[in-house]
Amino acid sequence: MRKVLAEVAKTGLPGDHHFFISFVTRAPGVRLSEKLLGQYDKEMTIVIQNQYWDLKVNETGFEIGLSFDGIPETLVIPFSAVKGFFDPSVQFGLQFDPATAARDDGREDNADDALEHAAGPAASGDDEKPGEKVVSLDAFRKKP
Repeated sequence: MRKVLAEVAKTGLPGDHHFFISFVTRAPGVRLSEKLLGQYDKEMTIVIQNQYWDLKVNETGFEIGLSFDGIPETLVIPFSAVKGFFDPSVQFGLQFDPATAARDDGREDNADDALEHAAGPAASGDDEKPGEKVVSLDAFRKKP
């Protein structure tokens, strides 16, 4: 997800690609206005498509400008707060568990460790639908 967002920050969204990103609004490091926090007390989903600006990506998260009811807002979202990432143009999604994104010893887990599923829309391992494929992260890891 970090690599994809970094590329979009440099070159823009290619073709019909657009992203739905869900995140925990009260997770450590999340910054958004009090108005948005009042509307989205626990979780929020943003769409990165036509009207966004100042997308900045770093090792720990991203910052983006979006408009809500005509009011420009800047959101800061650590990767550890992200619950889901979905690109409907290619039916690809990732689901994360933010509760496991930080270890008890204070070190952040590798985002790969928080990955639960990669599949089409509404994918959750317990209710897999025909045609959807849930892929374990081990399938993507480099073999030593």
